[in-house]
Amino acid sequence: MTARIEHLVTSGTFELDGGSWEVENNVWLVGDDREVLVVDAAHDAATIAAAVGDRRVVAIVCTHAHNDHVNAAPALADRTGAPILLHPADTVLWKLEHPQREPDGELADADLLTVGGTGLYVLHTPGHSPGAVCLY
Repeated sequence: MTARIEHLVTSGTFELDGGSWEVENNVWLVGDDREVLVVDAAHDAATIAAAVGDRRVVAIVCTHAHNDHVNAAPALADRTGAPILLHPADTVLWKLEHPQREPDGELADADLLTVGGTGLYVLHTPGHSPGAVCLY
């Protein structure tokens, strides 16, 4: 079975280097009818949880730690019991948004995440941020 990809758009504020902008963000659910990975828990944990429904969240994957990509991650993790995964090179950015909470696990180049019978590899792609990652 192949996992499917679902797309949500959430809205909120992006803040960086003293600036603040209203933005829309892409949130991706990758999985099947039983389980999903949430990729970039942005802005609205309740909306993301509603899209997940009764499926198990295997993990919350942060592609990077700019606040508009991680601001709903702890609330979603609290609701679902899922671990938050982040590349350690983005720890400084993470702590700007969530100084009292650590991610639950680290992402590293070539890690394999499995959901819905499909494997996704982590590719470390620094540039947009030091710990940016892609999944393929």
